[in-house]
Amino acid sequence: MKKYYLAYGSNLNVAQMRWRCPDARALGTATIEDYRLLFKGSKTGSYLTIEAQEGAQVPVAVWEVSEEDEKRLDRYEGFPTFYYKKELELTFTGIKTGKKRKRKCFVYIMHEDRPIGIPSRSYVETCIEGYRDFGFNLKYLKDAYEACWEV
Repeated sequence: MKKYYLAYGSNLNVAQMRWRCPDARALGTATIEDYRLLFKGSKTGSYLTIEAQEGAQVPVAVWEVSEEDEKRLDRYEGFPTFYYKKELELTFTGIKTGKKRKRKCFVYIMHEDRPIGIPSRSYVETCIEGYRDFGFNLKYLKDAYEACWEV
């Protein structure tokens, strides 16, 4: 059974996803409306998550993943302790065809009680590479990073 995963952080990085989820295929891009991007975390580090905010948006890549890939992602994301999964239905634009398709997808969201935090430089660089892989505007990452310092 095909499953569709929405990536908005380090898993936008195509090289990293090839290594982590060898069966995954990048299908397209979309935008999650009424969510914003934030760096949050714990003592081990701060990572990207999304949180509901009216009027905001987050660019995402849509990946088709196998059952094994989903298990690998669960381990990487610390599911269900660090991140939980939410199902969203959205329309994405195919990378190769430009065709619009509507799918139910899952996304990892960090538990909201986690504090805002400052990410490592290497994590941010991995995310920047992913944003470039998909041609996303770096403004979203910049805004999330600047929000770290406002707390």
